[in-house]
Amino acid sequence: MKMKVLILAGGFGTRLSEETGARPKPMIEIGGKPLLWHIMKIYSSHGFNEFVVLLGYRGDVVKDYYMRYFYQNNSFTIDLRQNTVEHHGEYAEPWKVTLLDTGEDTMTGGRIKRAAPYLGQEPFLLTYGDGVSDVNITELVTFHRGHGRHITMTTVIPVGRFGRLDIAEGNRVKGFVEKPREDNWINGGFFVCQPEVMDYLENDATVFERRPLETLAGEGQLMAYKHDGFWRCMDTVMDKKVLEDMWVNDPKWKTWK
Repeated sequence: MKMKVLILAGGFGTRLSEETGARPKPMIEIGGKPLLWHIMKIYSSHGFNEFVVLLGYRGDVVKDYYMRYFYQNNSFTIDLRQNTVEHHGEYAEPWKVTLLDTGEDTMTGGRIKRAAPYLGQEPFLLTYGDGVSDVNITELVTFHRGHGRHITMTTVIPVGRFGRLDIAEGNRVKGFVEKPREDNWINGGFFVCQPEVMDYLENDATVFERRPLETLAGEGQLMAYKHDGFWRCMDTVMDKKVLEDMWVNDPKWKTWK
């Protein structure tokens, strides 16, 4: 089933201020490529190649990257006298990318609402521009189509940020558990949405994760797709370092060849 992929890429990324002073968080590089590129590769590996990137803070950086993408990844000869360019490569992703300005201060729900004219009355995929996962998008879509509700949210159990002490009676430390998984399922992004979801979004001030999702849940229209595999959100400099190390040694979210 052909669907467009909306990617929220307009936040300020304040917890990564060391990296986001001149660029939005989705443009922070992992292995020499922006995190946004990694997310798009995940979807593309499942055949979803039409993207609507919802821009806000420093959206010009994202626009510049994709405007120059072909030239960055291929060789070419410029004839300055004739003002012509001869390309010497054919490398290009099979992507159609809409870069949509949604306002620097617009909330998540408002950004999604602004994309409505580009979607028509079709279901769409939605995710955040700061998280990667090995979630099977094809199975996620199949699950969504099978239950008939308005929206499916991929839920995950995150890895704890701190190690845990195993303490016995008498306060004797028996050992350490390095960053154990937490106990609760959380919103991992990677949504599948029916067009009716747009009716729950009011204006630029709407926070998608609050009233819209709460209302959908209350009406029985929100379903959880439990993903027990890899998922990681890049919130801090330490998260970036972890992803950089993983990209070199074991890129668990790399679902493409």
